[in-house]
Amino acid sequence: MSKLSRATGPAYDVVLIGAGIMSATLAVLLKELHPDFKIAIFEKLDQVAAESSDAWNNAGTGHAALCELNYTPEQEDGSIDLHKAIHIFESFEISKQFWAYLVGHGYFETPDTFIHPVPHMSLVWGDENIAFLQKRYALMQDCHLFHGMEYTEDRAKLESWFPIIMEGRSKDQHLAATRMDIGTDVNFGALTHSMFQHLKHRHGVEVLLQHEVQHLEQDASRVWHLEVEDQQNGEEKYFRANFVFIGAGGGSLPLLDKSDIAEGQGFGGFPVSGQWLVCKNPDLIARHHAKVYGKASVGTPPMSVPHLDTRVIDGEKALLFGPYAGFTTKFLKQGSFLDLPRSIDFDNLGAMLGAWVHNLPLTSYLIKQVTQSMEDRMDALREFVPTAEADDWELAKAGQRVQVIKKDAEHGGILEFGTEIVRSADGSIAALLGASPGASTAVTIMLELLELCMPEQMQSEAWRTKLKEIIPTYGIELIKNQALAQKTQDWTHKMLQL
Repeated sequence: MSKLSRATGPAYDVVLIGAGIMSATLAVLLKELHPDFKIAIFEKLDQVAAESSDAWNNAGTGHAALCELNYTPEQEDGSIDLHKAIHIFESFEISKQFWAYLVGHGYFETPDTFIHPVPHMSLVWGDENIAFLQKRYALMQDCHLFHGMEYTEDRAKLESWFPIIMEGRSKDQHLAATRMDIGTDVNFGALTHSMFQHLKHRHGVEVLLQHEVQHLEQDASRVWHLEVEDQQNGEEKYFRANFVFIGAGGGSLPLLDKSDIAEGQGFGGFPVSGQWLVCKNPDLIARHHAKVYGKASVGTPPMSVPHLDTRVIDGEKALLFGPYAGFTTKFLKQGSFLDLPRSIDFDNLGAMLGAWVHNLPLTSYLIKQVTQSMEDRMDALREFVPTAEADDWELAKAGQRVQVIKKDAEHGGILEFGTEIVRSADGSIAALLGASPGASTAVTIMLELLELCMPEQMQSEAWRTKLKEIIPTYGIELIKNQALAQKTQDWTHKMLQL
């Protein structure tokens, strides 16, 4: 038995590492399902939601696949695949049900502290892209989940939808757009803060800030032992837990590696940073009210989809354009430049090299992004806002993401752009890796985690009854039940004041 396993310290049913939207969501679900669970949450920073969940670090779109064209890819035969869009739409509806339940149970003073109605629009130009948008619109109109979508090529209507995008634009340019009025803007930082307040004060969850997990290992009785550094005084502390969730964003990969579980071997990470152009002109901010997503250029990664984004942050309306990608070896915005080199070992070296070789266009894209001047970035913005002036915009750092690299027999390693749950065979530890559209689908992801790690409890009558109270459509596919989908949406929009 190691020194760590012999160390004594407080014992918990559940320990969560990282104080972001994922841990907040999982902790609330667990406390609602089993109030007697003893839970502790460790966060190495001095506040919650300071990394990927912070409003300035997160797109905040409330991803529901209403406007994101990369969720409806065109296939080689010219058809459009709606499967990912349907999955994301249903997942966001589950998130809205969860939040509506929390609103009804006093977790928030008012829902407008974190969610606001903002139309979601897609905008394209060029004959090929317009043909794609027409096909996408026709297909989505046949699906009841996307009823209410509007399509137009009419210039007067486009001017009414987004006037600052149309001003100064050539009369000869042919454009098309779709609009969904049920779109939302979500401040995931504010949402996370509110959930943590209730976890601490209503549910008695211990939230230990400035506490960084250094080591963790499992003993023969399947109990996890954690060594944690109190960064305020450098003291080493020891804790025990029956279940551990690693939800530390870009910091999850190193902790997963330290767990030494077989299922966590061979994973690598590719860090990507982001930047926004933030509008400083109150008139422009006031005149634009929409999230307008374009189409990524051919050969560029999904993260490159340009969008002009109305946001509500700390009660103030804001306007952002981006994202502009960048590269850093940090895994967290407040991480270390040694994060990437330290993550490479014998187990994942092959996957890392294979992913790099097969993603050279991404490397080239990131190099070009990093070396852009302010004028280069303004040129990209002027494709959306032709009259944009540099004095009205400033560059701001966005969040840090770590894309998952997995072993692959054919390529050595492949780069994944979604999220992935990695869990031990005994279900006693799980980690969440990856990025978009994580925050918007956090509830679905955490429910999946519970189904994987606590299957017996999730099948119990008590938990299933409570889950149906929290999420009325739990276990039901909305794509197969139009009446229920509409009824549920009417309820969530009433509760969330949308």
